[in-house]
Amino acid sequence: MTTSTRGRVPVASASEERETGWHRPSAMLERLESPVATYYLLLGASALLVSIGLVMVLSASSVQSYQQSGSSYTTFLGQLRFCLLGLVAAAVVSRVPLSFWRWASPWLFLGTIGLQALVFSPLGVSVLGNRNWIELGGQRLQPSEFGKLALVLFGATVLVKKRRSLGRFFHALVPLVLPAGVVLIGLVLLGHDLGTGLVLLAILGGMLFAAGVPARLFVFSGVAVGALATALVVTSGNRMSRVSDWLGGCNDVTQCFQTVHGKYALADGGWWGVGLGASREKWQWLPEAHNDFIFAIIGEELGLPGTLIVIGLFAVIAFACYRLVLRTEDFFVRVATGGIMVWILVQAIINIGSVIGLLPVIGVPLPLVSSGGSALVATMIALGLLISFARNEPGAREALAARPSLVRRSLAVLARRGDDS
Repeated sequence: MTTSTRGRVPVASASEERETGWHRPSAMLERLESPVATYYLLLGASALLVSIGLVMVLSASSVQSYQQSGSSYTTFLGQLRFCLLGLVAAAVVSRVPLSFWRWASPWLFLGTIGLQALVFSPLGVSVLGNRNWIELGGQRLQPSEFGKLALVLFGATVLVKKRRSLGRFFHALVPLVLPAGVVLIGLVLLGHDLGTGLVLLAILGGMLFAAGVPARLFVFSGVAVGALATALVVTSGNRMSRVSDWLGGCNDVTQCFQTVHGKYALADGGWWGVGLGASREKWQWLPEAHNDFIFAIIGEELGLPGTLIVIGLFAVIAFACYRLVLRTEDFFVRVATGGIMVWILVQAIINIGSVIGLLPVIGVPLPLVSSGGSALVATMIALGLLISFARNEPGAREALAARPSLVRRSLAVLARRGDDS
């Protein structure tokens, strides 16, 4: 320590501050061990992904929006409206007590099944061969996106009640797998949306794994799911052509237009990108540039750093979910967190894998980033639920309550500056 004059409080030197502050690796690890680390990791990563998504939707959709409506901001303003709606919904959900979700989960699940059934009514709308939307008052809604959230809550509630009987086959199969697999996932697949069906199956598997279901049930389920997926691919000419193009290397533009132009976009971006807003592929070359293939536009405009930042933020969410699963003492929270983690990560893996050619083009949006109101709102609500779980981690609520609010901290800083002047 260095002392300036007699009677004053000793002041740490700059070198000592570096040793005891963020520059010391152990200090970073201590921060991660804080009870509120999960809360802030989820909040920060989610906010950054949504912000990146809004910027990239504006860039990727500007040309198509101008051609269709005469304004480059039409798609972006729609996405911004849904983002604000999702933000309000997530804030409300993060404050709802867990007992409410346990009570409401069966009714939410039945409600989403009813909405999913409406896609086969006159309200249903087909998009690119998938009948998975309903249109109300000129606004389209994709019920299966909210079905993911309902499946997480319903599955967690059922598995909590059956916790002591999960080793028996029918105790895991009848109350959860049959309603979720046959009814909800069956309705989604009946509408020819294989991508969403696979994500729902992954959510179901993730929750069963988090609940500790014996491995022999996974072997049986894996064989059944593999046989079903194979049958769905073989019986559909469109899906079969996508798989054939993927296995064949997809080098012919006429055979796999989207995948080839997605690779063109990534190649044009190179290491550092062509610059924000300067994409060439969005000029009617790459279909679904602001939706399923927005990751290609990120790579083209922001280069390798931009794509790695997006992947890194998903990794942060995965780490936060894993940390929450390990630290929570509530079985419902553990199972629901596992389901949401699998939902977001599997969907991101499918989307990015389709863009870079590691997987066939299945057609699912990149969570929090791609354009799509239903997907954005549903995912933000799920993250609001995770933030609620993180707030109830051991010691987190007390630590958050002890921290002064943002307004109080700002007023304190202003008051301190006023005293100095």
